[in-house]
Amino acid sequence: MNSIIDVRGVSKAFQGQLVLTDVDFKVEAGKIVGLLGPNGAGKTTFIRILNGVLKADSGSIRIMGHNPITDGDEIRASSGIVTESAGLYHQMSGRENLDFFADLYGVTDQNQKARLLELFELSGHENKPVGTYSTGMKKRLALCKALLHNPKILFLDEPTNGLDPDGINMVLSYLKKYNQETKTTVLICSHVLHQLESICDSFAFMENHTIIEQGTLSQLEQKYVTEVIVRIGTDLVLKETKILGYDCKPIVDGILVTLPSKTEISTLLKKLLQQHQVHSVEIVNNNLESIYFKVRERVR
Repeated sequence: MNSIIDVRGVSKAFQGQLVLTDVDFKVEAGKIVGLLGPNGAGKTTFIRILNGVLKADSGSIRIMGHNPITDGDEIRASSGIVTESAGLYHQMSGRENLDFFADLYGVTDQNQKARLLELFELSGHENKPVGTYSTGMKKRLALCKALLHNPKILFLDEPTNGLDPDGINMVLSYLKKYNQETKTTVLICSHVLHQLESICDSFAFMENHTIIEQGTLSQLEQKYVTEVIVRIGTDLVLKETKILGYDCKPIVDGILVTLPSKTEISTLLKKLLQQHQVHSVEIVNNNLESIYFKVRERVR
């Protein structure tokens, strides 16, 4: 695997209080990775260490082959970051903000700002003071700012906080589109799992100041989903707790059936359809959130 981020055994404490403990973490170049966990798990501290803003107490880190302790400037020159606070100047216009940060980054491509404003649908708003922007517009402008210098890695710390559902979907869809077009590696920190399920290539779960598991959704499902719970919309009215030998229970407009594997679903449906109508079928325990709680159960 071509790891653009390679972390081994990293720990960090503040005044004797452990914030990170023996963290191992890898990110493949060009992928979107979700770093997920509850507030206080250590996600923001970890991002700051990766950027060289904070120094780890122990362990080794390589970002694009660089050591954050000795090569922090090189890492920051090739990475972009968006924190929970957008880090914009509200009295300045969107265009003036981008002009200011373009000068800081040494961006000479005069068309880059226009491309980003168009990509994030801010064209037509660039001359308005940022203080008049909606929360979603500020988030999108912060992404423009972070991408001005075409970074190889984009670090996002709770990028959807404060957004309504439409704003969340908009920001995440822009990120996915940008990643597909540029192959920029994206690391997204969040405590809201379901938001990231559709855009991330893999996930790392952070709990108790360390990473307890990492992998693609398929890999995590194979490891942690030992039985399949299927919601079936049907006209069948249950009279017992088993159907065709499988454990089941009634729900509104259907049943929940527990199966030993996915391969049993077609067998169950064929038999069920012989006498009853089936209008929907959904596996309910293989989504990201369900797997996360399975992982937490195993490590406790």
